[in-house]
Amino acid sequence: MKAMTQQNLINAFGGESQAHMRYMHFSNTAVKEGYTNVARLFTAIAFAEYIHAGDHYACLKHMNGDAVADAGATFGPGDTLKNLGLALMGERFEVAEMYPVYLEVAKFQGERKAAQSFGWAYEVEQQHVKLYERAERAVKKGKDMRLRDVHVCEVCGCTIEGEAPDRCPVCNARSKAFMAFVD
Repeated sequence: MKAMTQQNLINAFGGESQAHMRYMHFSNTAVKEGYTNVARLFTAIAFAEYIHAGDHYACLKHMNGDAVADAGATFGPGDTLKNLGLALMGERFEVAEMYPVYLEVAKFQGERKAAQSFGWAYEVEQQHVKLYERAERAVKKGKDMRLRDVHVCEVCGCTIEGEAPDRCPVCNARSKAFMAFVD
């Protein structure tokens, strides 16, 4: 694997791993503040980030040793509204800057598996931005968000509100590949 794509995978793994843990902590805060649907959303998206980290990690099976991940993260946890702002900051960075660049580098270097992993994550992070924006609007009004069941694809992390589709719109996995996060 080309060095630049490899390092981008390592960095993305680090970033997604940190997002997973932050969102689990953010979920706990939301529960304590009475935002049970926002908490469920944080938990579902944390699972999606876990899937992204795993997909990136699987592309690195050729490695056998240490590596340093250069992964930015949003810090300064607070109440649910602040945590939603931090989550949006990270997701928007991934959509606007990180994944488009990582994807193009992987394509340029002919690293198809890495390009697939970055492409799936890029599509899904756009879903996360929209969901977090909805949650933020509700919490700004002092209300919990309205949220139906959330389904997350265990292959690519696709995050869908409502019924799981017959086929994942991101990776084409069957509906049985979706994990449900229900009220």
